[in-house]
Amino acid sequence: MKTITIHAPAKINLGLDVLRKRTDGYHDVKMIMQTVGIFDDITITKTEEPGIRLQADHPDIPTDDSNLICKAAKLFLNTYSIKNGVQINLVKRIPVAAGMAGGSTDAASTLLGLNQLFDINASIAELQILGVKIGADVPYCILQGTALSEGIGEKLTILKSAPECYLVIAKPPIFVSTKYAYDNLHANELAFHPDIDSIRDAIEKGNLAGMADKLENVLETVTTKEYPVIDRMKNILKEQGALNAIMSGSGPTVFGIFDDREKAEAGFRAIIDSGLSKEVYQTGFYNPETTD
Repeated sequence: MKTITIHAPAKINLGLDVLRKRTDGYHDVKMIMQTVGIFDDITITKTEEPGIRLQADHPDIPTDDSNLICKAAKLFLNTYSIKNGVQINLVKRIPVAAGMAGGSTDAASTLLGLNQLFDINASIAELQILGVKIGADVPYCILQGTALSEGIGEKLTILKSAPECYLVIAKPPIFVSTKYAYDNLHANELAFHPDIDSIRDAIEKGNLAGMADKLENVLETVTTKEYPVIDRMKNILKEQGALNAIMSGSGPTVFGIFDDREKAEAGFRAIIDSGLSKEVYQTGFYNPETTD
């Protein structure tokens, strides 16, 4: 039977602002999203018998209908009246519950993979309409690269690729609830907001230092009080020469941006030596149109 493998990239937030809490319970956000070179692999095989079967190589990943991969596959097969079933195998490399859209990018890549596997030829826009039904980050994860995200995350503007750099990404062994972070932010009472427009402007000018200088995540005002390890890791990366370091998404993952490979390697080693994280990565930005 026909098989396809899709690489699902993780994302970080170069800037994250929460503008307000809406009457429907969602939040209006303004974010700069960026995919990075950490990938899950999703292999999809067409089967004659109907149904969706998922296998994962990570013990903490559910393989039932609660997994976003299964939700994406079911939605796609039903939308396009496909009678075949699929066997899906997930190789998990993106840290779990890390604020890096691991579940959303897996769902997005499932839609992309099924679109190819069954020769549906749905456009990116059509897949994004399906994706938002699964989660607010899924439309971006279908798009990938550098983008401005607004609304609840579904309004996307493609930006010029962010300037190349060296990244150190580290996830401490804690769990941060996205619901906790947003519920305790009190978005309608914030006196200060990250300067997302300046981050965008620096990206458009190819100004890495200017971009890094403005990196900010408003959710840190909640999470660092509860989890001081986040600030400790940020400070270690800055001490090793990071232009800046912030938390991604609702956390707890921290990333540092470096303009020098040796400094990035020193930051990588310093985080490992600190014992604060065993999930530490050296990578860079992933922009599909410019990255092999």
